Amino acid sequence: MALVVPTCRTGRLATALRRMVLALGSILLVACLGSGHVSAQNLEKLTLVTASGRHDFQVEVMRTPDERAKGLMFRRFMPADRGMLFDFQRVEPVAMWMQNTYIPLDMIFIRADGSVARIAERTEPLSTRTVPSGEPVLSVLELNGGIAEKIGLKPGDKVEHGLFKPR
Repeated sequence: MALVVPTCRTGRLATALRRMVLALGSILLVACLGSGHVSAQNLEKLTLVTASGRHDFQVEVMRTPDERAKGLMFRRFMPADRGMLFDFQRVEPVAMWMQNTYIPLDMIFIRADGSVARIAERTEPLSTRTVPSGEPVLSVLELNGGIAEKIGLKPGDKVEHGLFKPR
């Protein structure tokens, strides 16, 4: 974005105008770039328990229909220890897609008791192909593509988070 400020012979007025335009430009730039930023207070701890051990992640939890609809769309980066947990608030079959999502993701479909039902690994960025849960689930966890394989996550493994009630 380029800002053009006309020059003016009245020094103080020109300086004030330039400062105002630069300030406005800075505010707009921060607003545009900051839209994908997540502050630490918006993150919750989630642990995946696999045969290889316990693996901790910090996740954003999407609880409303609007939050679930947007998900990770338009983001181009997610730290390796982060993820997004979709809370569907009832157990039902669900389907996900990757429209407007630039990051390859592992989608982990999770039952109400916190057990992993299914894993869709390295889903294709920007695809409109649906990825079904395969059975009724309470939530879906999205991690960077390849993480599930790296930590040895398998169906039946446990997810620890306040959303899940162990049997």
